[in-house]
Amino acid sequence: MIVNVYVPCDAAALSVGADDVANAILKHSKGKVNIIRNGSRGMLWLEPLVEVETPKGRVAYGPVSVEDINSLFASNFLEGGDHPLLNGITEEIPYFANQERLTFARVGKIDPLDLNDYQANGGLLGLKNALSMQSDEIVDIIKSSGLRGRGGAGFPTGIKWETAGAQPKGQKYICANADEGDSGTFADRMLMEGDPFSLIEGMIIGARAIGADKGYIYVRSEYPHAISTLKSAIVIMEDAGWLGDNINDTETNFELSVRIGAGAYICGEESSMLESLEGKRGQVKVKPPIPAISGMFGKPTIVNNVLTLGSVPFILAHGANSYANFGEGRSKGTQPFQLAGDINRGGLVEKAFGVSMEDLINGFGGGTKSGRQIKAVQAGGPLGGYITPENFDVAMGYETLAEAKTMLGHGGLVVFNDTANMLNLARYAMEFCEIESCGKCTPCRIGSVRGKETLDKIASGENIEENIQILDDLCDLMEEASLCAMGGLTPMPVRTAMRLFPNEFNNPIVVS
Repeated sequence: MIVNVYVPCDAAALSVGADDVANAILKHSKGKVNIIRNGSRGMLWLEPLVEVETPKGRVAYGPVSVEDINSLFASNFLEGGDHPLLNGITEEIPYFANQERLTFARVGKIDPLDLNDYQANGGLLGLKNALSMQSDEIVDIIKSSGLRGRGGAGFPTGIKWETAGAQPKGQKYICANADEGDSGTFADRMLMEGDPFSLIEGMIIGARAIGADKGYIYVRSEYPHAISTLKSAIVIMEDAGWLGDNINDTETNFELSVRIGAGAYICGEESSMLESLEGKRGQVKVKPPIPAISGMFGKPTIVNNVLTLGSVPFILAHGANSYANFGEGRSKGTQPFQLAGDINRGGLVEKAFGVSMEDLINGFGGGTKSGRQIKAVQAGGPLGGYITPENFDVAMGYETLAEAKTMLGHGGLVVFNDTANMLNLARYAMEFCEIESCGKCTPCRIGSVRGKETLDKIASGENIEENIQILDDLCDLMEEASLCAMGGLTPMPVRTAMRLFPNEFNNPIVVS
């Protein structure tokens, strides 16, 4: 009997030898296994995570190296035999079992490029429903679901779609922003590599909702595996009649392409991304008009994050309430949180909004890998604020995190232990802005440089009180006068570090 064995093709798994493990299993099995390359389940500390299909379910072993293959076969792992690397039934592992997976329901479960496997696990149901609806019906469902942008701003998706749909008929575009550049984030990449059809399906639904017939997926060049997977998935969908003209014998026409960015962080901002797509320098544009009214080549354009679009198929398949019943307040549905930094069990956790940071960091994450005390967690990427352990009871949501002087961003959480120097981290925020600024506005372009210089003076013990006041004034200027969130949010990590750890600024350790 041929046994199905799953070995991830996700970039994180590949980086720790998944290809070699798959080849070693195939060679040792002498034709007794069928290797299926799936996405990652998100338990990155167990990668490569090898799963064996058994009558009782898929049994997980990990982290597996080539050196473990002989002992795995000797332990009869093809039948779920006992072994030191045995983690039990995959979906019963507490880290995985305690999640609410809606957007990532298929990631790690299916072959990413098997359209039949995708459909057998609920894929295309949302699109089929959408193709039987009028545009305004689709928009109303998205509005009722409470879906908001998962890229950082949290703008209601349905309102954005409604605005673009209300523009006169003619050329319109829908773009997926896959320029995932925040530190400690990898959810976009995992979805594109592990379930690319869900992103494509979400884009087709969005295109029908606003009347667009062309779409682009803007992917950072640092994601070669995602780019390759997406291109293959698009061809498969075209061949199956789900992309192109007259989709599923309807009047919906949609053409989709992948475009590769050069890794500029600023191109995560929608107007800068559209400039890049047009072949121009990635630079922020003044608003209004907003892209939904005048975007790519001056035409109405929807720009949504990968996770936003990847959530759409579930909503159209199961209804607005099925999604809105998750979460709390104005933060509806689920969020794929990404745990990184000094964390014992790093990876992806999809939970309904309202889960506490405590549950994520110490529950799912298991505290620090180093065993040291947690000093702070940065939420929302390199421009997000810090939260200390005494405030880990904060509920994870757009408004609750804003009240805590930080933000949700893309859902990344980076853990710093008690050796972290908060003044240095504040300086890094300013330096990051200096390097990544598009340079269009003075507060961001010059303010970040002056901020870095002022922090250097504080670190050297020069006129500390005066320079702290200068830094505070600079932060005011950047927040209030920057053209976009790049400069406007840079003060957030600086100010939370100063507020939470004042002694490290007032009495810095000066190295002579």
